[in-house]
Amino acid sequence: MSVSDKIVESLVKNKVEFVTTVPCKQLAGVIAGIENTPEIMHIPSNKEDEGMGLCAGAYMGGKRPAIIMQNTALGVTFNTLSSLTQFYNLPLPMIISYRGEIGERVAIQVEMAVHTKALLQQLKIQTYHFHEPDDIRDLDSILNHTFMSRKPTAILTDSNFWGGY
Repeated sequence: MSVSDKIVESLVKNKVEFVTTVPCKQLAGVIAGIENTPEIMHIPSNKEDEGMGLCAGAYMGGKRPAIIMQNTALGVTFNTLSSLTQFYNLPLPMIISYRGEIGERVAIQVEMAVHTKALLQQLKIQTYHFHEPDDIRDLDSILNHTFMSRKPTAILTDSNFWGGY
């Protein structure tokens, strides 16, 4: 079973019923899996902060949400994360492709990689870094903790986790 399949399986197991996604090459398998999973309502977003707003609405409507996104757009979510998600104690698992590390072929991706963890730390968002495919074993516990604590959580998945660029 691929890591993409394991992510979708973990979302279903943890009763995540609403997922919004923003296109990303590394996350394409997860997005396709979500799209084909009847237990999950999938609504694609144009932008990450828009997706977080959709997740807030889904949570307030009684659904367990998650967002699938790329780290390069984390900067546009800063206000939404602090003034909506954190202020109102909304649990939000964020599965984030962590682009820009060693082996990256797109130079612009590197700049955001330099800032990703520092931005998350500044917002005091609990962050996990999946570097090896076996790190997926922690996803169930992370999802459970996210919903129990009612806080956003970042799960960074780097290129090595996905098998390289």
